[in-house]
Parts: sequence; C-alpha cells; structure tokens
Amino acid sequence: MKKAAADGSPVIIKKYANRRLYNTETSSYITLEHLAAMTREHRDFKVVDAKTDDDITHNVLTQIIMEEESRGQTLLPVSFLRQLITLYGDSMQAMVPGYLEASMDSFRRNQEQFKTAVEGAFAHSPFAEIAKRNLAMFEAAAHAFQPGAAGTPTPTPATSTEAPAAKVDEMAALRAELARLQDKVDKLG
Repeated sequence: MKKAAADGSPVIIKKYANRRLYNTETSSYITLEHLAAMTREHRDFKVVDAKTDDDITHNVLTQIIMEEESRGQTLLPVSFLRQLITLYGDSMQAMVPGYLEASMDSFRRNQEQFKTAVEGAFAHSPFAEIAKRNLAMFEAAAHAFQPGAAGTPTPTPATSTEAPAAKVDEMAALRAELARLQDKVDKLG
C-alpha cells in the first residue's frame, strides 16, 4: 500500500524547465534518486510540470527506469523490451498495462507467500535459526534485483577487499541454498 502525505494526498513534486525537481512537502530540491527511494518506500507522489501543471509522473518514472537500466544491472531483458515495443499501436495495447500490473502484483504475493511458508515451516524446529539465516540470504538475493536499494540486508557483510571469486562462491552457495529450501517447501506443499 502506498503511503501518502500527512493529509492523505500524494506528495507533489514540481519539475521545472531547468529539469530540477522540487518536493513541496519538504520544500527542497531533490533528484531522481530521491524519487526512486520514495518509490521503494512506497511513498505516493505526483510529478507535475511547474509551468503547465500537467501530470508527468509516468514520464519521470520511465526516466528513473532508464537511469537504473543504464547503471549496468539491467532488470528488463532485451527480449521483453522488444515485445513491449511491438505492442505499441497493437489492438491489444489497452490490455497490456492491466496485465503487467496484475503480473507484478502476483509476483509480489508469491514472494510473500514463499517467505511466510519458509518462516512457518521452521518456526518450531531446531532448524529455525538456520532457516532465518537462509531467509536473510534469500531476501538479499531478492534485493539484488532492485539496483540501488537502500538498506539492503546482507547475510554476510562483504568487504571491499573480498576477491571476486569469493563473491562468485557466495552466490553459488546462495543459489544452492535457495534450491534446497525450494525442495523443502515443495515437499511441505
């Protein structure tokens, strides 16, 4: 659920001709990174053109996605982008936004159900502490798909001197642990 301003309305962000963004709630200039953080915190906001008062939220959110994608950790595969482009002007175009929104909601629910199942499966067993640690690793892996997420929990703090091979080993261990947990969840279901 989105968090709105104190009065229940979305926070108004004004975008000026010089491309600067002004947060009317905090009376300060902000960046696209601030808007990305607000989005991750489920803060509801509306971006308006300061001159015309037109709602340009869609364009700014698309710009945030472009910025995130250009940082090297892409979330949207090229094949998906190509398919999306082919749908513009297609007779099915009107159905796509609803379908994508429902798909993302389903993905989010499945992620929560998996988390709940893992927590419940080990709640009263000697493996509870191991399950908590594994769940933390799963959450860290899930947050890896959200580039630039602030406060990303990490199961084992990585140091800047850690060798790339060690990181590869850690990822392999995470994948193996996730596969093992998925097998257990499948057996419980």
